Amino acid sequence: MLVYAKKSFHTDVLRDNMDQSGVLLWVKAEPFIVGALQVPPPSKFSVHYLRKISTYVRTRATEGAYPRLYWSTWRHIACGKLQLAKDLAWLYFEIFDSLAAKTPEERLEWSELLSNCMSEDEVEKQRNQLSVDTLQFLLFLYIQQLNKVSLRTSLIGEEWPSPRNRSQSPDLAEKSSCHNKNWNDYSHQAFVYDHLSDLLELLLDPEQLTASFHSTHSSLVSREAVVALSFLIEGTVSGARKIYPLHELALWQPLHAESGFSRLSKTFSFYKLEAWLRTCLTGNPFGTSACLKSGKKLAWAHQVEGTTKRAKIACNTHVAPRMHRMVVMSQVYKQTLAKSSDTLVGAHVKIHRCNESFIYLLSPLRSVTIEKCRNSTFVLGPVQTALHLHSCDNIKVIAACHRLSISSTAGCVFHILTPTRPLILSGNQTVTLAPFHTHYPMLEDHMARTGLATVPNYWDNPMIVCRESSDTSVFRLLPPCEFYVFIIPFEMEGDTTEIPGGLPYAYQKALRQREQKIQIWQKTVKEARLTKDQRKQFQVLVENKFYEWLINTGHRQQLDSLVPPAAGSKQAAG
Repeated sequence: MLVYAKKSFHTDVLRDNMDQSGVLLWVKAEPFIVGALQVPPPSKFSVHYLRKISTYVRTRATEGAYPRLYWSTWRHIACGKLQLAKDLAWLYFEIFDSLAAKTPEERLEWSELLSNCMSEDEVEKQRNQLSVDTLQFLLFLYIQQLNKVSLRTSLIGEEWPSPRNRSQSPDLAEKSSCHNKNWNDYSHQAFVYDHLSDLLELLLDPEQLTASFHSTHSSLVSREAVVALSFLIEGTVSGARKIYPLHELALWQPLHAESGFSRLSKTFSFYKLEAWLRTCLTGNPFGTSACLKSGKKLAWAHQVEGTTKRAKIACNTHVAPRMHRMVVMSQVYKQTLAKSSDTLVGAHVKIHRCNESFIYLLSPLRSVTIEKCRNSTFVLGPVQTALHLHSCDNIKVIAACHRLSISSTAGCVFHILTPTRPLILSGNQTVTLAPFHTHYPMLEDHMARTGLATVPNYWDNPMIVCRESSDTSVFRLLPPCEFYVFIIPFEMEGDTTEIPGGLPYAYQKALRQREQKIQIWQKTVKEARLTKDQRKQFQVLVENKFYEWLINTGHRQQLDSLVPPAAGSKQAAG
């Protein structure tokens, strides 16, 4: 079992285990799950241009380019030299910044600064104060190639982001030729292994490169470069119980011969370091594959009579360190699943092939991916980083999240509170955006723990990020006349009693007008002075009409699924 090392590096622990086995290194999941945008990257993010940027920033060290890259300098590079739109340049910069280790208080402070800005110029002034680690940012830009569309691969197996070419059959067992690389730890490992030379060359000082930006047999890698590579790689020693960033293992004295570190020059030999990394890279013990294979199985869902579909829910939270926690949920079918659990807190959650269900995950979450789900409603606790939907039909999502992105969806509705612009990627049809419209007792506490504030809130200002079109007709804002608040039908302890941040004026007005109609109706009934028999007949008519409405709208299933299942199939505690 591996646990997170909160204390300083202990050479005695490593020394005790070195003779038994050796170093195990793996590619971290979070940079790919949260950091790699699910869209082909701009062509200017190729290794050719990134090498030029790597050289350029080092020559501008006094101008906010190295070792910290400021937003103003990146804007100059991205917009002036790479010809990217400013919004796109900021998108990548902000995504990387959201991966940085920051306290919730720091995130809330940033939201407050932005909410106090009265103009775009003031926003830009605040952004100019932001900086990121230059070398890690270059690695981040490089891993955007994970979702690059390859013509060769497309000919062998489909890889084009096809909008709606899949069957509309409710059979969720169908196989898709398109898989989510962001959650595939084998893809992460293969990507880093196959591109390791490029990644290392990207981190080399200019004098260590040839005129064509390539390494030589004598090239030396700086300590700072290996520290930067810890953004992607970490590891341990077989038999040890602690996890360390790559650079701490590479700099440990007994490993100098293998890692190629010279105490004299304080640098690494490029070819020795690369060989050592290739030898030690193995599968991620906290990745999706390990979670599904050997993770703890959770009995959160029950078996629905008359169906062969069996819900599968697994987690690694009993062994994984913070930031590596994962919950994978698949094939929840025709039921209501509601959880507020320590198992979910800070976890990356993947919800896959769930159908005709109502799923409530009311805990602070690290990230959420909803994939290949249909005809379902998801009510989520605050999502600290990214909420992504892919290949979903007729889904309703209710969440406060740092970022929402969607691809290949049809007929989905999003009630969102978010401090960043929702990202509409490729292949979407009939997207509806609406204000966040619910609450549960612990919501504000959970928002504070994830650093999410109520302002700024850009739910109604999406950014279309796809090459196929910039057509704004792909989305609509929910008309106020169609708006209703959402009631979470569970009792919990906590202090939140209303929707955080309230509702936009037009939607609040629509609710008031509807309430006035109800009051007028009640007054009309009262003034009709019906006899006792007439009141009974009238009540039967109203109840019958209400029952018809429940069936026609599908709400009957939602109410029925709130009834606890039989004792033998009750949902287990978290």
